[in-house]
Amino acid sequence: ACLAKPFHQQGLFDFMLEDEGSADMPPTDDSVTSGFGPVCPFRCQCHLRVVQCSDLGLEKVPKDLPSDTTLLDLQNNKITEIKEGDFKNLKNLHALILVNNKISKISPLAFAPLKKLERLYLSKNNLKELPENMPKSLQEIRAHENDISKLRKAVFNGLSEVIVLELGTNPIKSSGIENGAFQGMKRLSYIRIADTNITSIPKGLPPSLTELHLDGNKISKIDAESLSGLTNLAKLGLSFNSISSVENGSLNNVPHLRELHLNNNELVRVPSGLGDHKYIQVVYLHNNKIASIGINDFCPLGYNTKKASYSGVSLFSNPVQYWEIQPSAFRCIHERSAVQIGNYK
Repeated sequence: ACLAKPFHQQGLFDFMLEDEGSADMPPTDDSVTSGFGPVCPFRCQCHLRVVQCSDLGLEKVPKDLPSDTTLLDLQNNKITEIKEGDFKNLKNLHALILVNNKISKISPLAFAPLKKLERLYLSKNNLKELPENMPKSLQEIRAHENDISKLRKAVFNGLSEVIVLELGTNPIKSSGIENGAFQGMKRLSYIRIADTNITSIPKGLPPSLTELHLDGNKISKIDAESLSGLTNLAKLGLSFNSISSVENGSLNNVPHLRELHLNNNELVRVPSGLGDHKYIQVVYLHNNKIASIGINDFCPLGYNTKKASYSGVSLFSNPVQYWEIQPSAFRCIHERSAVQIGNYK
């Protein structure tokens, strides 16, 4: 288990409201198949250009889907394969939900017609690899809880609009992440590769990143180089790893960091650089092996140094005893309740 928040599926009503915002688009010639509008697939429900075919025990994608569909929900079925032609004529589709099926194979041209697809949800399937030729319009890819072991550069090539990438709970190894895999993803803001087998922070992450969640992995140390270039990173999740050391200068490479989650690791001391960091406000260090707290571990030497006030510092379940910590170690923290020390258990 790890503290990084898992993805919660949006309700269909949320999607409908979002899609209604684009209701002023002129109808295309093929959006009506009869005098009564598009025909809804048998047993599915169709409303406001949303086609809901979830929880029906389907073994394949239904045929004759309405061509004006903007959201297609196929989650919780028994679909094993996505074939070429399954989504033909769905050129207005914005979101495709394939969560919790048995998909192990996706045809290379299956997504070719989906020129406007922004959200692709493939989580809880049997995929060994993400498909190539995903639509270049994609902004969000969710594929956690699959059997993915490799992340190849060719898979993400051309996906320059992707903002969110969720790949947690897959058997990914560091050796399986190709160098430069994320290089072309110039808008990528959020990436989650939690609960996998990686042993180090992936290299070549784009500078656009604001959140990096790597909780529940097998990372043993943080090198300064691994965070190089991540100048926009605001949240870094590294809890539930085996981290015993953070190299000096590491935090200098993430100057806009606001949250650092390092709880449930093997740290023996507070990472250096926190006192001089201008923006950091939340530091989770509980459940480590920290035996002492230095007077300048959290706060800058000079009182006139501009620094954001801490809103949360957790140090409980460490060997250090609260009476051994000098009160001045927290002199820059205005709210006493922001510090959780507790006792080592």
